[in-house]
Amino acid sequence: MTLTRPAVEALAAEGPALLVGCDIEGVDLAGLSLAGWVFERCLLRRTSFKGARLDGSSWSGCRGAFADFSSSTLTEAVFQAGDFNNASFRRSLLASAAFRSCKLTGADMSEAKTLGAIFEETLLVAAKLPGFSFRKMRLQRLDLGQADLRKADFRDAVLEDCSLRDANLTGARFEGADLRGADLGGLRLGDAALFRGATISRQQAGQMLAELGLKVS
Repeated sequence: MTLTRPAVEALAAEGPALLVGCDIEGVDLAGLSLAGWVFERCLLRRTSFKGARLDGSSWSGCRGAFADFSSSTLTEAVFQAGDFNNASFRRSLLASAAFRSCKLTGADMSEAKTLGAIFEETLLVAAKLPGFSFRKMRLQRLDLGQADLRKADFRDAVLEDCSLRDANLTGARFEGADLRGADLGGLRLGDAALFRGATISRQQAGQMLAELGLKVS
């Protein structure tokens, strides 16, 4: 089923809706109140949810490349097994939102508010996350390779089977972080000091020295 904005507005007038296998590609849904809606296997490529109210919404198996969630409210929203590569979540409210088994390659989460957010088994390769707060989060099976993590806050976070390979970590904070489950490959000389106060394994320490061109005898 293909839906237009008027069709979505008509459904919204009746309360939260369940959409299964719907095509909403490229539709402008900016500013709508869709709190509690359930989207299953929907096509959302380049769909605009800019400034929309999406609290408590659920997104399962959806394909939303280049979708625009900027400035939207996604408190307690759940994203499961979806592909939202290059989507924009700029300045969105993601408090207590959950991303599980999702593809967010190249996604832009600049200035998003993420208190209590959950990220598990998710690709964030080359994602834009400057200033992002992962503080005290338990991160499981995240690929943050090549991501923009400038001034990101990983203090007291626990990384389990995660990758920070070749990420931009300029100004990031790791005090109290447990990085024993992280791939720290691709470090530059200036990056080593960032991990002061974090916990790493002996193997990682040896790898870091090798990355920096140092030999241990």
